[in-house]
Amino acid sequence: MASNLSPEFAYTVFYVKDVAKSVAFYAKAFGFSVHHLDHSHRWGELESGGTTIAFTPLHQHETDDITGAVHTPRSSQERQPVEVCFVYNDVDSAYKCAVENGAVAVSEPELKEWGQKVGYVRDIDGIVVRMGSHVKPTKVV
Repeated sequence: MASNLSPEFAYTVFYVKDVAKSVAFYAKAFGFSVHHLDHSHRWGELESGGTTIAFTPLHQHETDDITGAVHTPRSSQERQPVEVCFVYNDVDSAYKCAVENGAVAVSEPELKEWGQKVGYVRDIDGIVVRMGSHVKPTKVV
């Protein structure tokens, strides 16, 4: 069955303790520019190309009763079931910048078997962020 739908991936939303603090952290630690922070500090956006990275409070009456409450990892041994990855030309420098600006080091960048250099940090809310290179195409033999 053919579909007339043509979806566009528009937003990745982070549920955080303090929207203004998280927006400032992501701008400084990961190098994004701030696109918008509303006057109430309940919604913030970063410029990131075709997909908007947005921030909103962990709990809000508009959605908690409709879609359920947001649950955060209880320890550093747990993580969210979704991963975000920011791609850089120089992963080592980007990783160092993130850690120098408050990200918690999880795993230093290393080359993976699929051709991507990958490192992991946690943000100020404990969310795991993958920092990687573009995946290098493999040669088909």
